[in-house]
Amino acid sequence: MVATPSLKGVAVTGFRRNIRKRGPEPLAAKRDQYLQLMDQGVSNSAACREVGINRRTGTRWRYGRTETDSAGRTYSYPSITEQPRVISSRFLSEDERVSIADLLLAGHSIRQIARQLKRDPGTISREIRRNRDPKTENYRPHQAERRAQVRRARSKEGKLRRNTELREYVQQRLDQRWSPEQISSTLRREFAEDPEMQVAPETIYQALYRPERGGLHREAATKLRTRRRARRKRRRPDQRVTRFVDPGALISERPAEVLDRAEPGHWEGDCATRSCTNLSGLTD
Repeated sequence: MVATPSLKGVAVTGFRRNIRKRGPEPLAAKRDQYLQLMDQGVSNSAACREVGINRRTGTRWRYGRTETDSAGRTYSYPSITEQPRVISSRFLSEDERVSIADLLLAGHSIRQIARQLKRDPGTISREIRRNRDPKTENYRPHQAERRAQVRRARSKEGKLRRNTELREYVQQRLDQRWSPEQISSTLRREFAEDPEMQVAPETIYQALYRPERGGLHREAATKLRTRRRARRKRRRPDQRVTRFVDPGALISERPAEVLDRAEPGHWEGDCATRSCTNLSGLTD
């Protein structure tokens, strides 16, 4: 039996514990080259050979992938061929959030920041309050951008479909021929301390006319005062229609026989321009 020398009192060098292996270098240049080849119509296999990557890597770049770690968390990586989503200019951009963080660090007030970014002060105040770090209360622009993206990707399922109690309450009142405005105001009074049991009138209208999102019975729309099963198009002026069958005529386009009053009945409503005594004389 061979005795193992003791290491007590001897400095041990060369041991590195819990050191994570460094991952591969990013393939940004190869990704750009692969994307150019795909734009030229080159197949996936040929592009992978040209760039010098595995064909499976090219497939993941082209179609994206979804992975699940040991803890059950799912991570989705989009395709590199997808164009970034264009966000409306009324939302703050990542560059504007970086500017907000820099100006806050420099000691500028919210109104000064709003003037420099040409935004409303309420927009800047709401952005800082919503998207700052909840632990440190500091505003970090990139973290704020991620929080805003998560908020924009919220569930599009309607509030009435999510809340069964609220949906049943609204459905019962609609069956009793209550208007959405009456239901909304009653909910605010009865459930003043519970925001989840409050709903706007427009939400009820959308739930009626789009039952796949709202969860209400479409037949309940006929119990409204308008009795319509579908909404009128009012967003664009060329889509709006009047409630009259025939289009209305302007006063400036009235015919000549109305002006000369040659026929009985054309004197109606003319008291503003001609003395009403003339009309009384005609009836005598």
